[in-house]
Amino acid sequence: MTLDDSAGAVESGALEPSRDCPLCPRLAALRRALREEQPDWSNAPVPTFGDPSAPVLIVGLAPGLRGANRTGRPFTGDYAGDLLYRTLLAYGFATGAYGASRDDGLSLRDCAISNAVRCVPPQNKPTPGEIATCRSFLKATLEQSVNLAIVVALGRIAHESTLRALGAKLSAFPFAHGAEHNLRHPSGRSLTLIDSYHCSRYNTNTGVLTPQMFVDVFAAVRRRIADAS
Repeated sequence: MTLDDSAGAVESGALEPSRDCPLCPRLAALRRALREEQPDWSNAPVPTFGDPSAPVLIVGLAPGLRGANRTGRPFTGDYAGDLLYRTLLAYGFATGAYGASRDDGLSLRDCAISNAVRCVPPQNKPTPGEIATCRSFLKATLEQSVNLAIVVALGRIAHESTLRALGAKLSAFPFAHGAEHNLRHPSGRSLTLIDSYHCSRYNTNTGVLTPQMFVDVFAAVRRRIADAS
């Protein structure tokens, strides 16, 4: 099935892909295989988590194989989630306790979490075509986040896909950890894009991202929210 053939399978402007979304054949094939191998896992596109009216949207890369793809909630069940949710709890963006399960009772406050690609890709590496195809859902999420003031992009791919979804030029807004970019929401309101290195185990193990560097990003986000209130 080609992209053109399958385009009608997803309603224009849909926030989330269907459970059996066919738009990316390679990702759909992986999902089918995983459902055979791991029938107790979610093995489906992972929807945005949190309040769609929140002022902050965190955008990651894609579900991890044994994390969000297993649990059905972004960043839940792997190391990246440990660091992310610990930081969100520390800065008042989450309440409850993170138990690495979608049923742990954790809830988000003032933020929502999504991914540039909603389905798990092989080796955690979506192709450029898959990123472009799934951007329709990111674009719809951005457009329908009516109170959105800040997007936190975790990694370069999330940064670039967010810019493309907003119709901004990549060359005008280069990715850099801690960088803040002034953009426009589709409604015309001002919107700030804040960059962070992805909170993956690889980045933290290699020192590309330290916990303090990550904390500093969300401290800046909290300050901006407080200043705006």
